[in-house]
Amino acid sequence: MPERSPELIRQSIEETRRELVYSVGDLRSKVNELTDWRRQLVANRKAALFGAAGVFLIFGVTMLFHTLAWFLVDLFDWDP
Repeated sequence: MPERSPELIRQSIEETRRELVYSVGDLRSKVNELTDWRRQLVANRKAALFGAAGVFLIFGVTMLFHTLAWFLVDLFDWDP
């Protein structure tokens, strides 16, 4: 491997530093875009609404069955 002069090494370091600043800025903007939940929600509004409706339905049916079960236990004075 040929010896490089100190000036060439400095130039290489400065070039790498400039590229690194650009890469970090690019990565930061991509991370901000991917973690922006409001934008994701707007872009996937229909899926979010169906997901929320599904969770609500499952929660509501579960609560209904639990309430009905306790009502029947009280109604028939059943002691497990």
